[in-house]
Formats: sequence, C-alpha cells, structure tokens
Amino acid sequence: MSGFTWRSRVYWEDTDAGGIVYYANYFRFLERARTEWLRGSGVSQRALALDPGVVFSVVALQAHYHRPARLDDVLLISCEPQRQGGASIEFKQRIWRGPAGAAGAGEELLLTASVRVACLDARTMKPRRLPAVIAGGLP
Repeated sequence: MSGFTWRSRVYWEDTDAGGIVYYANYFRFLERARTEWLRGSGVSQRALALDPGVVFSVVALQAHYHRPARLDDVLLISCEPQRQGGASIEFKQRIWRGPAGAAGAGEELLLTASVRVACLDARTMKPRRLPAVIAGGLP
C-alpha cells in the first residue's frame, strides 16, 4: 500500500453561496481519498469492522489552505500513508485543481494536510493494532 491519488469534482453541495468550497468540506475530499486508497488496495472498511472488528477515527488533523477550489473544478486528492506506531497511520495529503494526470504535474496546489488516523476496536472503541493486511503494506 503506497501513495495514491483520487480524482473528484466539486459539486454545488460542496460550495458556499459564492461557489467556493466551504472550508470544512475539504475534509470530506480527504476522507474519501483515504477510503478509496484502502478500497484500491483490496480492503473494505465494512469487512474490517466485521472481521477483525476494527474501525478508524481521525484523531488529529492539520490543514493549510493555499487557494480556493470552486464549483465544477476537477480535483486530484493524494494520500501518502506512514505507519505511526502499532495503532495509527499518518497521512500526508494534498488537493490540487487541474486536469487528470499525474498529481503535481502542472496542477495548482489548493491544500496540504496531515491527518492522523487511529485504529480502534469496533466494539470497545479502544486503540487496537493495525490489521496485518494494512500494516504489512505501510512504510
């Protein structure tokens, strides 16, 4: 499981009255990219919740807004996971505006973020070691 880039578009419901993405909605794009990273690696969050019984929760997030995204923009959202101990992952994430293609290749950088996600026992909501299927693929 290495770095990953996901393509999305800005829809009306993502924006404020001026057609600019509302600041908190960037977190939705980041979350969806992390979900697609996991799915692209053949791992279902639903299946993880059932067996081995783990879920994930954001425990820290730092974001820097560089430029605004606007209605109908095509966005490229990246995830670069790094293992942080036995029960958490740190994601370096970026959002670019631009055409489809390799992220960072001429697109305009809109946001950089660092997101720490904890692995939790689905029943008790206490920290739990990352499943081998995820931990084994992290740097």
